[in-house]
Amino acid sequence: MRRTTSSTIRTPRSPKYPTARRTPRAAKTAAAVLAGALALSLTACGGDDDNSSAGETGKETGTTVTLPKLNGESLEVAAVWTGTEQANFKKVLAEFEKRTGAKVTFVPAQDPIINFLGSKIAGGQPPDVAMLPQPGAIKQAVGRGWAKPLGAETQAQLTKNFSQGWQDIGKVGGKPYGVYYKAANKSLVWYNNQVFENAGASEPKTWKDLLTTAQTIYDSGVTPFSIGGADGWVLTDWFENVYLSQAGPEKYDQLAKHEIKWTDPSVKQALTTLAEIWGKKDYLAGGPNGTLQTEFPASVTQAFTGGDQPKGAMVVGADFVQVNIGEAKAKIGTDAKVFPFPAVGDTAPVVTGGDAAVILRDSKASQALATFLASPDAAAIQAGLGGYLSPNKNVPNSAYPNAVQREMAKALVEAGDDFRYDMSDQAPQAFGGTPGKGEWKILQDFLKNPTDVAGTQNKLEAAAAAAYGG
Repeated sequence: MRRTTSSTIRTPRSPKYPTARRTPRAAKTAAAVLAGALALSLTACGGDDDNSSAGETGKETGTTVTLPKLNGESLEVAAVWTGTEQANFKKVLAEFEKRTGAKVTFVPAQDPIINFLGSKIAGGQPPDVAMLPQPGAIKQAVGRGWAKPLGAETQAQLTKNFSQGWQDIGKVGGKPYGVYYKAANKSLVWYNNQVFENAGASEPKTWKDLLTTAQTIYDSGVTPFSIGGADGWVLTDWFENVYLSQAGPEKYDQLAKHEIKWTDPSVKQALTTLAEIWGKKDYLAGGPNGTLQTEFPASVTQAFTGGDQPKGAMVVGADFVQVNIGEAKAKIGTDAKVFPFPAVGDTAPVVTGGDAAVILRDSKASQALATFLASPDAAAIQAGLGGYLSPNKNVPNSAYPNAVQREMAKALVEAGDDFRYDMSDQAPQAFGGTPGKGEWKILQDFLKNPTDVAGTQNKLEAAAAAAYGG
């Protein structure tokens, strides 16, 4: 997934912007329950030594879906995934090859993937399937006539294996176009356990507690936060967690659809809150300039290398951070632990994201691959490799390689439709998903100068208005 890529789901009022399936009060209560369950499960698993993050082989459920024989057929699948994430997905594709006889080639894409696909299509060489990291990108692909509807076999797998909310965000105009193969819990903070123990720091439950913990870490001689600010989506994740918890789910939904402006007082409050950390240069590994030159994978590995003297002690990141922690040779549950993003308002946030398989070339082979990716078979393979969560409710919990991931997967599935999807991923890509532009660039500028709250709001509103069409 792009977010090498939040975690929001509601009955869609429009296909692009999913809306709350329950009343705001019910959704808020469910979010609180989920956050509480995560807090308990992650704390309980904090000392777990059953760590197989990025294990050597995946587990699979066996054959639960019938696939056609495709001997002689070839497919291309494009995604922005790199490193271990890409290698693990290729193992899933290898299983598809084994079962069908087709040949599948992985095509590395660049952000924004819509622009990458546009170039490929203009050149007459579109991939057969693309993994799109935003509902907004799915709608753009449909609007431009690129995406093809999912066939009956794939739809049957979606109905069988996914909650209505995950089905709905893959639809445009009521038709299913996307299979949400991968999900992410983006309301997590990972930390260097040795640093915490040396400093006598505790896991915070509120934003005020987080500020106290950060100061305790700083006083011990270690920089509190490692932030991959070179990737703008990292900063939007910070904002979304603060905003959802502080402003509440109803305001979150309104801002996601641009029904309220970015000059709203609730945005001012969220930016002012972020500045309590972003405005302290000594709290950021490398200071603001170093932060803005650090890509997300490096922000994770530098928090878990150097023993008890890393460049930064904490990283806000999704469950897939486990892949990067594994690359740092750190052990989850002992070297690396995790707590839910602290509550800024009444309840802790629960923000998710995901990647959806979308067919660009309609064929028996591409439809078969979409069907496979919608089945428990495919997801169970990558689940066993670590650093991955599936919204597929029929993936056995035992497929996940360690207790931390098993608890996160269980919480995600049991949440059903009561969560909020990454706000920037719901936005038009020009605003919420393009490097060097829109929200990504404006929040990078804000991290550099977090005193300019009003100016940042005006820039965000101007960019949003242009992208949403006024």
